[in-house]
Amino acid sequence: MKYDIKNIQLADNGRVRIEWAERDMPVLRQVRARFEQEKPLAGKKLSACLHVTAETANLMRTLKAGGAEVVLCASNPLSTQDDVAASLVRDYQIPVFAINGEDHATYYAHIRTAIEHHPVITMDDGADLVSNIHSDYPEVAAQVIGSMEETTTGVIRLRAMAKDGALKFPVIAVNDATTKNLFDNRYGTGQSTVDGIIRATDILLAGKNVVVAGYGWCGRGFASRCRGMGSNVIITEVDPIRALEAAMDGFRVMPMIEAAKEGDLFCTLTGDIHVIRPEHMQVMKDGAIIANSGHFNVEIDLEGLQKLAVKGPTEVRRLVDEYILPNSRRIYVLAEGRLINLAAAEGHPASVMDMSFATQALATEWVAKNNGNLAVKVHNVPSDIEDWVSKLKLKSMKIEIDELTEEQKEYLSSWEMGT
Repeated sequence: MKYDIKNIQLADNGRVRIEWAERDMPVLRQVRARFEQEKPLAGKKLSACLHVTAETANLMRTLKAGGAEVVLCASNPLSTQDDVAASLVRDYQIPVFAINGEDHATYYAHIRTAIEHHPVITMDDGADLVSNIHSDYPEVAAQVIGSMEETTTGVIRLRAMAKDGALKFPVIAVNDATTKNLFDNRYGTGQSTVDGIIRATDILLAGKNVVVAGYGWCGRGFASRCRGMGSNVIITEVDPIRALEAAMDGFRVMPMIEAAKEGDLFCTLTGDIHVIRPEHMQVMKDGAIIANSGHFNVEIDLEGLQKLAVKGPTEVRRLVDEYILPNSRRIYVLAEGRLINLAAAEGHPASVMDMSFATQALATEWVAKNNGNLAVKVHNVPSDIEDWVSKLKLKSMKIEIDELTEEQKEYLSSWEMGT
């Protein structure tokens, strides 16, 4: 079995982490138990480009239990948990091509290796795998029957491809599933981003002016947690409805050029490019901290910052780079502008990834069952999958809910009953 990881000797610790995460993933455990019996993915080659974490390891185990021939590469150069990668290789015989801190060339070499597995199903976290298949591997694109996309950034890219007629196979927008974005994006990103920032900087959030760029589900979650920790939260947005919602939620809303003058900590969660630019950096306070929890390291204009700065980047603390501006003010960028929650912390808690990855596994099964009969477009996750995942999660939490009575069902389906 071929693989490329940091050190196989790290596997013991990785296995402990994988098993610890598994305890908090009851829905995925049930999916895996059924997959082991039914083998719905038997004989299917699957390549996944995801964050190599303990939670992802349990998804890979589930897919393999379902009969898939799985290969895993990293979707971010800084998010790989090297001990987890080692355990996947040694203990579960899953080929992994991922090393924490790998350079640009190695990162894309690993993606190419995953593509050369010749998958019929792919799994992505940001669409790097799919975009490389489309640009460089037409023969692989022709055989793919479906792909799952895990992030907002990736879905945006794929919808753009579909709109331009460039998409060559069906994609399932797992990110858009309610069982994913309402929980993973809001609660997972909210908590893990705070965790990553604190681990990287050891700052106190209470009393800080925190500027949150973007008020989607990720931004909502992060803003809510910062407010809960005593921060004064400012929202910047380009969408009038989201901006209005942020204002109604009690946050201050203003353009970034104004927020830049007030912020102590900035975090981008938009999925777009150059949200924080040199014109914003020039008016920031001395000691301002900038982080990203969107996806790629493009939300902060680092090239523009480097041209603006008279000195830097200088690493003053692990994952903290200092830039000194012409006005002698210092700006600190965390994790080279990459995902702070995965670069400095451990990503989302297992209990919230339980829902996302159960949805991911079941969407993969749905693609396999349709076996090439899905239309070439971006599909939503079927509602019955979301309902099943939600019910199982409630059951695992020992929460019961009411059911509609026959009278209520009749009322809701009738147009004759009124006031």
